Amino acid sequence: MLNTGSTAFMILCTSLVMLMTPGLAFFYGGLASKRNILGIMVQTFVSLGITTIMWVTIGYSLCFSGGEGGIIGNLDFAFLNGVAFNDMYNPGSGQEFPTFIFVAYQMMFAIITPALITGAFVNRITFKAYLIFLVVWQVFVYYPFVHMVWGGGILAEWGVKDFAGGIVVHATAGFAALASVFYVGKRRDTASPPNSIPLVAIGTALLWFGWYGFNAGSELAVDEITTLAFLNTDVAASFAAITWLVIEWSRLKKPKFVGLLTGAVAGLATITPAAGFVPLWAAMVIGILAGGICYLAVELKNKLGWDDALDVWGVHGIGGTLGTILLGVFAVKSVGGASGLIEGDTAFFMKELISVLIAAIYAFAFTYVMLLIINTITKVKVSELEEDEGLDMSLHGESAYDEGAL
Repeated sequence: MLNTGSTAFMILCTSLVMLMTPGLAFFYGGLASKRNILGIMVQTFVSLGITTIMWVTIGYSLCFSGGEGGIIGNLDFAFLNGVAFNDMYNPGSGQEFPTFIFVAYQMMFAIITPALITGAFVNRITFKAYLIFLVVWQVFVYYPFVHMVWGGGILAEWGVKDFAGGIVVHATAGFAALASVFYVGKRRDTASPPNSIPLVAIGTALLWFGWYGFNAGSELAVDEITTLAFLNTDVAASFAAITWLVIEWSRLKKPKFVGLLTGAVAGLATITPAAGFVPLWAAMVIGILAGGICYLAVELKNKLGWDDALDVWGVHGIGGTLGTILLGVFAVKSVGGASGLIEGDTAFFMKELISVLIAAIYAFAFTYVMLLIINTITKVKVSELEEDEGLDMSLHGESAYDEGAL
């Protein structure tokens, strides 16, 4: 029987997660150079359209139909065949809501995950190559991990937990981003500063706001775990933001606004897999570790000369991986039903560690090989002339700002 409260809640959470994609576009658009604002934003927004088409035709089916204990599902629900508008989804809480809402909610995760990767290769990849990347990466990376973790696949049967996407979203996207950086190489101009820090702030605000739907909504019910996940999300983001600010302030002698914002996103990514499985005090510790370790990851990236332009690997890849490992440490059975190292369960910790490493390694390796193959179909990297001109004009024939206007 339909539960109106849970239905309304899931519609709200779905809307919040959808808002994260334009929020990401603003976040990346503000960080990009002035000549590449639209280039990075269109890569994010186009996922709203293409991923929606993919999801309702094959994506939902491959993730959530058949394939029990396997790597990928089947096509029984292709084009949502057999999913009626009045079918009810029961998450096991008795709070049933229409299956269509579950389809839409999971679709929003699918939309934002490949869009996260775009910040790594800003102003270096052609739009045609990106469109192929967007399609193929979801089919061979995102869909299998959704099925394995959330769709009753092999990792779910093994006992792996991922509350809202540390493995499925952030580890896969972050390490795919790193592979992309290695493939396309450095930008010709690596000293380009953010074109609009206020735009970065707007993007961060939308991401932070939307993340409540991302994490709290992943309980798929309205109960005490929902509220815990909600509060854990905010607490971890806040602790991470201040940790990043303090570290950067102590090193550079000035408090940086972009650092504060980046730290918040790192905290949000890191708490994601653990939000509904750990107590509040653990979220504080996770936030502090997220701010410190993700900051060090970005510094390491800079030292090694990896041109991950907008720190996708350092924030999302390391954040998602760290959060999954810390879930294996801090999970409390009385909270989310799983016990971590602090309760003496070494086996659960090892499952989380091994699964996130598998996801990271596979996403990295597949992405690199995929880019090699795409390059045989259409060139992946833009020409030097196109890069120098900026992708806004060279690829899209548009400019973010009319500099001639008063």
